[in-house]
Amino acid sequence: MPSDLNRDTLKELLAVRQRPCLSLYQPTHRSFPEREQDPIRFKHLVRQLEDSLRQQHCDAAEQLLAPFRALIDDTDFWNSSRDGLAVFAAPDYFRVFRLQRRVTELAVANERMHVKPLLRIAQSADRYQILALTLDSVRLYEGNRDGIDELRLAEGVPATLEQALGRELTDKDQSGFPQGYSRAGERGDPMQVEAGGAGRQAEQDRDRERFFREVDRAILEHHSRRSGLPLILAALPDHQAHFRKLSHNPQLLSEGIDSDPALLKPEELRERSWRVMQPRYLKRLEGLLERFGESRGQGLASESLEEIGRATREGRVATLLVEADRRIPGQADKDAAMALPVDEAEASTPDLLDELSVWTLEQGGEVVAVPAERMPSQTGAAALYRF
Repeated sequence: MPSDLNRDTLKELLAVRQRPCLSLYQPTHRSFPEREQDPIRFKHLVRQLEDSLRQQHCDAAEQLLAPFRALIDDTDFWNSSRDGLAVFAAPDYFRVFRLQRRVTELAVANERMHVKPLLRIAQSADRYQILALTLDSVRLYEGNRDGIDELRLAEGVPATLEQALGRELTDKDQSGFPQGYSRAGERGDPMQVEAGGAGRQAEQDRDRERFFREVDRAILEHHSRRSGLPLILAALPDHQAHFRKLSHNPQLLSEGIDSDPALLKPEELRERSWRVMQPRYLKRLEGLLERFGESRGQGLASESLEEIGRATREGRVATLLVEADRRIPGQADKDAAMALPVDEAEASTPDLLDELSVWTLEQGGEVVAVPAERMPSQTGAAALYRF
């Protein structure tokens, strides 16, 4: 099952030390007939992993490659492709990520996971989630400025009102109870009302409140805390008001989409969600750029790659801004705190921006990918220091 791409999964990948570590990246296609070529390209990349393991005389090659090979003929898997694919394996470890942005083909087996292509996707400031909520269904989407995709709800997140309340749900044909008590009265709740329409409406209102509380709790626990992404609520105006009144999710944005999400086409949902997200995305970037300018004046920020390399080694980088889609080949050595660009580079030469990003994350800092037109430096990087 594909995993969610978030801060925790990045840290998990960086922490894997079982050898060998297998990393596979592939651009994929959402539509027919282009996606028919995806499993063929994937099979070719798996062969590259096999050749690499053979050259390393790996005795566990077949066991490591088995889950990769299982995907080759999985029609359902390839019919659900996005724009890219990342697959990782190690002894007793296997993870699959569907990506919303394209990546360059790569298949490598070495001492650690190759996570750099994931960094700028996971750390982009334009990512967000959408909670599409009705009384009949709960859906969660993840998106960016280019598109949205529905996420599989984690176990523990109810997909319907019936799932959330189970046997406590008011019967749909209920019109009241004998002795003038509603189901609430039978449960010992303080609200006791006369039988009839008013009692049924009161029960339905209580059902809705319990449902919204359970959805809010589950989304926060299983998704928002892990992703750290802004959350946009798509729901009818009346549901918006009730949900927000009881929500404890700090990622929930104050502005939402006041429509029945079941009636919105995917492209409409994407357009309306980005209209909500874009001002906040730009405001966050502007705030980071202002902080960089102020901190640089106080000696607490730098755009020098060499200085950032030293500061990262010392654990001083709190936030690292890196220019999206830019690559700077260079000499990178974390132990020596070396990050120097080079004029001539081979394909295997490290990308300094990716190296600095990995070092920052390993030290507990934050990395934010910034569009080229909004970068506050010409070097491709800008760091804000803790001290």
